[in-house]
Amino acid sequence: MSSLRNAVPRPAHKERSQPQVRKRFGLLEKHKDYVIRAKAYHQKEDIKKKLKQKAAFKNPDEFYFKMINSKTVDGVHRPKEEINKYSAEELMIMKTQDIGYVFQKWQSEKNKIDKLTASLQCTEEQPSRRHVYFAEDREEARELELQAKNKTDISAMHIPKDIKKKMDRSYRDLEARKSRAKDLEKLYMDMSMQKELQKKGRKRKLREDEILNPNGKPVYKWKADRKR
Repeated sequence: MSSLRNAVPRPAHKERSQPQVRKRFGLLEKHKDYVIRAKAYHQKEDIKKKLKQKAAFKNPDEFYFKMINSKTVDGVHRPKEEINKYSAEELMIMKTQDIGYVFQKWQSEKNKIDKLTASLQCTEEQPSRRHVYFAEDREEARELELQAKNKTDISAMHIPKDIKKKMDRSYRDLEARKSRAKDLEKLYMDMSMQKELQKKGRKRKLREDEILNPNGKPVYKWKADRKR
């Protein structure tokens, strides 16, 4: 019987609408609308309860910096505007010190590169002993030249392994220092340009067609001021 009861189509039960007499009171609340309203109400009550507990157990000596670094505007906390405590002259002095430090590191890297390059050249150089041979004809001269070349190759083959490892390590160190020096040079040039742009005076950025040797970097031109 239950199977027959389920097989027969049943009419859909619809919720009643607001009677015509009560139309002025708005839409009639359905059960699903009540469920949504009840959930929202209980959620707000839980939040209020938690906030009351936090306020009850709050430490009166508690302090954090947002108490003085923010303010309430229309009920919304917003950070206060930061006021620069340094003057333009002080900022210029600090930027000059930073540029001097970068320049010092750049020069230090260049000196280390020069010393390392000189030491590697001294290691690679062969002994400066030169023997002069006199040949009677061209064939004997070619034979002497071939013998001298073979002696040079043999001497190069007998370099100890520990020296080869040190030389390879030195070459890798040299390449790393060259890359570091290049980055420091670029940083020094950029900082110098920023420092010059902060100075007083009228200036303008040149267009690409006005630059003789364009390299992708901006170029500025200052207007000449008449000295009084």
